[in-house]
Amino acid sequence: MKITDLKKHIRDIPNFPKEGIVFKDISTLLKHKDAFKKAIDALASNFKKEKVQYVVGIEARGFIFGAALAYKLGAGFVPVRKKGKLPYKTKSVTYQLEYGMDTLEIHEDALKPNARVLIVDDLLATGGTMTAVIDLIKAQKAKIVGVAFLIELQFLKGKEHLKDLPIYSIIQY
Repeated sequence: MKITDLKKHIRDIPNFPKEGIVFKDISTLLKHKDAFKKAIDALASNFKKEKVQYVVGIEARGFIFGAALAYKLGAGFVPVRKKGKLPYKTKSVTYQLEYGMDTLEIHEDALKPNARVLIVDDLLATGGTMTAVIDLIKAQKAKIVGVAFLIELQFLKGKEHLKDLPIYSIIQY
């Protein structure tokens, strides 16, 4: 299977979660073992030489890709979750969404200074969530070696908010 074939495993759901939005459903890719493997292998190969120590995955679909990628890269996995979901002391960041505000948290001892970190999520849209997570990682003085996505919605220009970092996405719309 070629990387270009992965797009056919993404299902469009019109008007979800609200009118005018076309939701990119990745569950159809996840259930296809060859497509899921190809996606993880493609992400891993792009960051193999970076000596990643931790993969940070963003709730919720970023956990799926992040955990598999951490395993493939021989790295630890660190979850970034919505407020109130982590059991230990946390650091948090509140940020603006297209339709309101949200808060994300990371355990305060999740990353050591200078740790080599790859941040992973399923989709890059406007870049707001990723920018917030980058702020959390930088506050822990870790080194971000890259940012990876399964899907990038190029027309929303989220990449423009992440200019100083290596960014890799497998599928672009």
